[in-house]
Amino acid sequence: MTPLFRDPLDEGDLVPWGPIPTMIEGQSMTSGKLLHKGPEGRSECGIWVCTPGKWRCEVTRDEFCHFLAGRCTYVADDGEVVEIAPGTAAFFREGWQGVCTVHETVRKVYMIR
Repeated sequence: MTPLFRDPLDEGDLVPWGPIPTMIEGQSMTSGKLLHKGPEGRSECGIWVCTPGKWRCEVTRDEFCHFLAGRCTYVADDGEVVEIAPGTAAFFREGWQGVCTVHETVRKVYMIR
């Protein structure tokens, strides 16, 4: 059977995943729901929700994400600024580093490989 979310904006039963460990300001809390986890746990996809705050971000595996709600800003160490709003799709390559500021609680669907 193919795993799916009919409407990821309305998907309930999110599991608390805890605070972001690399906080700079505030206390962002995360929650989510896995749709699929691949062999050996290397790949995964699901829904991720995060409350406002600012933290240091280091991407450890390639990630594609489609933001469904909220607003945030990613500022890469090289100075690139990525503004996120509902409907934004982004790819963060393995090794990306910078700072993420969540201005309004975000919800995204993601795929990590």
